[in-house]
Amino acid sequence: MSISTWRGSRPTAHDAGPVPHNLLEDALGLLVGTFVVSLGLAVLRAGALVTGGTAGLSLLLSQVLPVPFGLLFAAINLPFFLFAVPGKGWKFSIYSAVAITLVSTMSGLHTLFLPLTSIAPVYAAAAGNVLCGVGLIALFRHTASLGGFNIVALVVQDRFGTRAGYVLMVLDSAVVVSSLLVAAPLTVVVSAAGSVLLNLILAINHRPGRYTGS
Repeated sequence: MSISTWRGSRPTAHDAGPVPHNLLEDALGLLVGTFVVSLGLAVLRAGALVTGGTAGLSLLLSQVLPVPFGLLFAAINLPFFLFAVPGKGWKFSIYSAVAITLVSTMSGLHTLFLPLTSIAPVYAAAAGNVLCGVGLIALFRHTASLGGFNIVALVVQDRFGTRAGYVLMVLDSAVVVSSLLVAAPLTVVVSAAGSVLLNLILAINHRPGRYTGS
């Protein structure tokens, strides 16, 4: 018996086409996604690790500059919005700006309510990047990003079909390798492994044609 015979003639949700998210769903998606990402970044920072993208660059700079992570993260992301509006539209750009603001704010709240002082690097790399990956998927599926390399990767995926996770893996590698300037080689290796894990999560779970929500 085929699947279509088993289902009978009744239309399925897939047959009806994509069901867009409403404003409340988008708001909840942004809150959940930014909370999970900011928690993941807090874990990475407690492990003295870096990750890719502008978040990783901000973490790296926060270790050598007397500037809060949230402020660095917001400032570094601003130039990338020159690509966001023409490449992804106003909704994506506005949602991404909100997401960046929330992550910048929540990073301070985690420090206040969850004073993580030191975490074993290998565990921090695994836990932090899994959290960041899951949070980014939530943001991507609600028409948002954390700016920076996320914008570049999503535009490339839309235009050329190359999975965003693979594009981010290449761009993130440059950030992680640059951490050799201030971090021990072993720390860089652990950070690189964590970055690969994050981008594999994105490549497997966020690809053209797999998710129909918008």
